[in-house]
Amino acid sequence: MGQSGSKTAVSNRRGSSVFGMPKSTPLISPLFAKESTRFEMENGYDSVDYVSNLPYECLACIFQFLGSCDRKMCSLVCKRWLRVEGQNRHRISFNAQADLITMVPSLFSRFDAITKLALKCERRSVSIGDEALILISLRCRNLTRLKLRACRELTDAGMASFAKNCRSLKKLSCGSCAFGSKGMNAVLDNCASLEELSVKRLRGLIDGSSAEPIGPGAAASSLKTICLKELYNGQRFDPLIVGSKNLRTLKLFKCSGDWDKLFQVISGRVTGIIEIHLERIQVSDIGLVSLSNCLDLEILHLVRTLECTNSGLVSISERCKLLRKLHIDGGKETRIGDEGLIAVAKNCLNLQELVLIGVDPTKQSLDVLASNCQNLERLALCGSDTVGDEEISCIAEKCISLKKLCIKSCPVSDKGMEALASGCPNLVKVKVKKCRSVTSEGLNWLRSSRGSLVNLDTSEQENIEGSASDAGIQDDGVEFPPVVSATSADIASSSSHIARRSSSFKMRLGILNGRGLAACTFRRWSIGNSSHARSMSSS
Repeated sequence: MGQSGSKTAVSNRRGSSVFGMPKSTPLISPLFAKESTRFEMENGYDSVDYVSNLPYECLACIFQFLGSCDRKMCSLVCKRWLRVEGQNRHRISFNAQADLITMVPSLFSRFDAITKLALKCERRSVSIGDEALILISLRCRNLTRLKLRACRELTDAGMASFAKNCRSLKKLSCGSCAFGSKGMNAVLDNCASLEELSVKRLRGLIDGSSAEPIGPGAAASSLKTICLKELYNGQRFDPLIVGSKNLRTLKLFKCSGDWDKLFQVISGRVTGIIEIHLERIQVSDIGLVSLSNCLDLEILHLVRTLECTNSGLVSISERCKLLRKLHIDGGKETRIGDEGLIAVAKNCLNLQELVLIGVDPTKQSLDVLASNCQNLERLALCGSDTVGDEEISCIAEKCISLKKLCIKSCPVSDKGMEALASGCPNLVKVKVKKCRSVTSEGLNWLRSSRGSLVNLDTSEQENIEGSASDAGIQDDGVEFPPVVSATSADIASSSSHIARRSSSFKMRLGILNGRGLAACTFRRWSIGNSSHARSMSSS
């Protein structure tokens, strides 16, 4: 591994490979053997195989620094490496098809220290059932994290047995599974250390008076994060949310029902929440007023909550003075504007991150934000009809702490680019996209003026000027680090058909899915400087 050809040849002539595996001794003439021995002595080689003598703990430590692919290759070197690699792998992911059950004994005999397990099945395949899950739980009693995807053959009985065997579980994420309230309650009753719960499209939940509510259970005192996505009857989880006294993060995405009532109940019981994400749910200013009792709130996302207005945002800003990150995506139907933003600017002086999508701020609110929020470092203005050169000039002049700026689909021209070139002294990243009044000359001038400080993304703008087609354009969106767990791949390029172009454009603006615009750019900015060699399925 990595040695030169001559050194490898010498190692093979000694009767062992570079990894210490015994090899058959070739027929070598005495004269050649003497020359080989003299060559080894002159060049400092000896016959000791240091790799084979590495202590178990040292070898295991080395493997921890390798990626998944490299670890798999190392496990093929020899039986010792295979054993060490398997016994020190703590995270693994399996294709959870039905035939996995036949391999469970051998797999978990090799990987006997697993603490993080992902079981994912393809939509058209038959998933593992209760028997396989129970067998896995008996061999992984120290499991702390479990992710289930499309395991449609699992039932309440299987989840109940699993929960009894894996009581150390701290994180459960399940999506498109078929078990229901009884299985979820079994987990909450038996896994008292559960800290994070994420549920998406749980198909076993039923309607009607006979439906069993979920929670609170023994895990209520330890739960810190609850995330519910695309649940037709997500309010079955109301008792769990109300009973989770130490809840810190609450995320609700596309869950039907009137959530104002829940927020009114938790307003006096669960007051330690610091992060709230509300996307496409029925909530009004009544709910926001109730949530304003969470005085430690630092992060708030409001995505397509069409009944929320300036009044609700004012209530939040007046009481939640520790707010650091605010994302508002209202499409073109938002009822939040200058009044709400000015209240935020006056009360939330620690604001560091502001994302406005489909919101129409004017110079009046931006001026107050820039003057009062001296720690504002990240700003995104997208799909706004009121953000023009005057507003950009105000930002450039007064946002002295601003480091990252995204302007997309706004009526900005070259004059605004000129103001950016001389303003915002700490600016390190700019994205200007789909601003049709900005010409290539303006962008080139900005690049030449601050090219050493600004990483200017102009590929999409140049495409717009050159052609009416959006084909081939990648969506970078806007999002600051780190937010909704749901980071996904970029939206694929649209075809030349006009209807598909229009649909793709709307998706990128977040008009259809509510997160396209707030899903990529600033996340990439934050993690772009970090290592890209993270292990995807093992550690």
